[in-house]
Amino acid sequence: MEPVKVIPCLDIKEGRVVKGVKFVELRDACDPAEAAAAYSEQGADEVVFLDIAATVEGRRTRMEWVKKVAEAVRVPFAVGGGIGTIDDMEELFDIGVSKVSVNSAAVRDPGLVSRAAERFGSGRLVVAVDGQTVDGRMEVLVSGGNKRTGLDVVEWAKKVEGLGAGEILLTSKDADGVQSGYDIPMTRAVAEATGIPVTASGGCGELEHFVQAVREGKASAVLAASVFHFGKFTVGQVKQYMKDKGIPVRM
Repeated sequence: MEPVKVIPCLDIKEGRVVKGVKFVELRDACDPAEAAAAYSEQGADEVVFLDIAATVEGRRTRMEWVKKVAEAVRVPFAVGGGIGTIDDMEELFDIGVSKVSVNSAAVRDPGLVSRAAERFGSGRLVVAVDGQTVDGRMEVLVSGGNKRTGLDVVEWAKKVEGLGAGEILLTSKDADGVQSGYDIPMTRAVAEATGIPVTASGGCGELEHFVQAVREGKASAVLAASVFHFGKFTVGQVKQYMKDKGIPVRM
């Protein structure tokens, strides 16, 4: 088994890291560059930066925010939010971003996934999937989780894998910020249906939740925000706990 990645997530709005519950009720958490530097020091495997208002506001990723984090971070760094074209991706890679993450733009134009994979390689392309269980069916959401698409989460994950996505960042809106655990059924369903790494996101509140995401959810990586931003756990504490439970991590 490959080492499981532990990934802090920076949700950015108006230049600050924020965190909400079920994608709303956002509260200020910290400065993005300071947080990125701290998580690098703590041993994060990657840091994810999401410009969460970009798509809703109909704009591109704020490059000046990305530059500040790129200068501070010392580990691989993925960016999502407001990325809609190959040129957007090119500009981010030129700044020093390791991977790009697309969500709404991929639903709008699935061909973007295949074009990006062909241009930059699948290893630099993440497709973010926001899902919610509606009437017993796991449905893909876009526009910051505000719009239903009618797409089935598992079928969409399989499709983007076929188009060339290198990994999937899966966030359950139902679990987001609630801190009662990851959405294990959704995570496992996507992980079992695809052959690319799946990052579990949304709902972590206890150390055991990280273990459950891997053991029960079959996730290849675990992403969290609240527990790191508000000082409940450090990345090192999470990794030590997972290691003690027999899960391979990079210490």
